[in-house]
Amino acid sequence: MLKTWVAKAAAGLSAAALLCLLSPVARAQGAGEKTYKAKCAACHGADGAGQTPVAKTLGVRSFCAPEVKKETPAEMAEITAKGKDKMPAYEKQLSPAEIKDVVAYLRTLCK
Repeated sequence: MLKTWVAKAAAGLSAAALLCLLSPVARAQGAGEKTYKAKCAACHGADGAGQTPVAKTLGVRSFCAPEVKKETPAEMAEITAKGKDKMPAYEKQLSPAEIKDVVAYLRTLCK
C-alpha cells in the first residue's frame, strides 16, 4: 500500500515538474505566435513561406529556405531588431523578450 502511494506521488510530482518546465515554452510560443501574426504574417505569410503578394513584391525570403534555416536564433533576432534590406527594424516596437519569442515561434513554422 505504501509503495503504491509513493509510486503515485512520484508520478504526480514528475508530471507536475514536466508541466512547470514546459509551461514557459508554451507561453513563449503563444506570445511569439501572437506577435508574429500581428507584426510579421502580412509579409512573411501565416506559414512563414513568404508567398503573400507583399512578400513577392518585396522579395521576402521564406523561413523554410535552407539559408534561412541555417541562421542562428541570435542572427534572426538581430535581423528582426535592426531590420535588413526592405524589412523594417522592430527594436523600438518589440522588447528583446518579444523578439526572442517571435524567433522561437517562427522556427516552428518550417519543420
